[in-house]
Amino acid sequence: MEHRGNVLMQRFELGRLLGQGTFAKVHYARNLKTGQSVAIKIFDKEKVMRVGLVDQIKREISIMKLVRHPNIVQLYEVMASKTKIYFVMEYVKGGELFNKVAKGKLKEDIARKYFQQLISAVDYCHSRGIYHRDLKLENVLLDENGCLKVSDFGLSALAESKRQDGLLHTTCGTPAYVAFEVINRKGYDGAKADIWSCGVILFVLLAGYLPFHDSNLMEMYRKIGKGEFKCPSWFSSDVRKLLYKILDPNPITRISITKIMENPWFRKGFDGKRMKNEAQTKENIPTDVGTVFSSSDNNNTVVGKQEAVKVTNLNAFDIISLSSGFDLSGLFEERDHSKEARFTSRHPATAIISKLEDAARCLRLRVKKKHDGLLQMEGSQEGRKGVLGIDAEIFEVTPSFHLVEMKKSNGDTLEYHKLLKEGIRPALKDIVWAWQGDCRHQEQQLQS
Repeated sequence: MEHRGNVLMQRFELGRLLGQGTFAKVHYARNLKTGQSVAIKIFDKEKVMRVGLVDQIKREISIMKLVRHPNIVQLYEVMASKTKIYFVMEYVKGGELFNKVAKGKLKEDIARKYFQQLISAVDYCHSRGIYHRDLKLENVLLDENGCLKVSDFGLSALAESKRQDGLLHTTCGTPAYVAFEVINRKGYDGAKADIWSCGVILFVLLAGYLPFHDSNLMEMYRKIGKGEFKCPSWFSSDVRKLLYKILDPNPITRISITKIMENPWFRKGFDGKRMKNEAQTKENIPTDVGTVFSSSDNNNTVVGKQEAVKVTNLNAFDIISLSSGFDLSGLFEERDHSKEARFTSRHPATAIISKLEDAARCLRLRVKKKHDGLLQMEGSQEGRKGVLGIDAEIFEVTPSFHLVEMKKSNGDTLEYHKLLKEGIRPALKDIVWAWQGDCRHQEQQLQS
């Protein structure tokens, strides 16, 4: 049984309904082992397949696995049964930003704080080739501390979705928030379209109403196309100037995120370095992931050389995604393969950890952090693009079979590949069963 009563997969106690769409419901849930609050988005497989939303679900999973940022709702885990797909996600207690604005316009300092967090999250996505394409107040949440969280990546696109002209061509989004080039069906730059939507959100935060609104949809599109909007009298001159640069109907002359972040009005009280550092940390230690899975059935505690290290089990979907014969890898992973390498090993986790630490010492890499099956290694010298950083994460497929994923977290990609080829691979040869690419050996093991 996938769930009995209000208990899902013997792990989560399902609670109240938080929201419902045509193809999915979102429930509050509690991890039975840890007591951690999460939100679980439940899709009906039959409905998803019947209306042709399989690719959209695949894309949403792929994208959410790529993003780790303090201002983006985190995807912790994907589970599935014969009839349902479950997204286990960060629970954001404060609800939609829309509800806050519905009570009235915000003071400029408060609106600026939210806008700074929004731009930080969107800039992070764009740096990874991800375009949200449905930014609106309803898709921006607030936690109990007033921290903004961007949600709902169901309409998002990856950079590789662009056609040969370098543009996206799928018309999507919410009419009042979309840029004219999206409506115009001639192709658009996903980053510039997201910037426009951010401008609409900023306007609403400060004004309490939309900049482009009309009961006649075509008239509203005409206003959007001509950039026809008026700022209320209480808008400061600085924010007016910024809004006119953001809500520029010409995407070529529209302000970039880099320029927005350099704008004096935007920079007031903005600690860009802190947000950057926090985003980098979250990429390796997602918000509350440790507590969510610390005592769950999907983790085994393995004693390493000096401390306990938790090694995450791969669920059925992760195992399937490793097998090219099943050709389902796109459902769970759409990554930059130039920055990662994977190998399988028949050695215990303790032996793998020990060998990785020995290899790091020989290659003059410092083991910076070690927790939850993750080793972070850092170079001792500045390279072409800063200090080289490498993460190695260990996953248990079976007690006697492990997968290790290594990826560059910082520094130059060419330097990383050289170190991987000339240093890391030879140093690990005693514990490696097969590197990624030797799929025949992996599939024999996984399918046996």
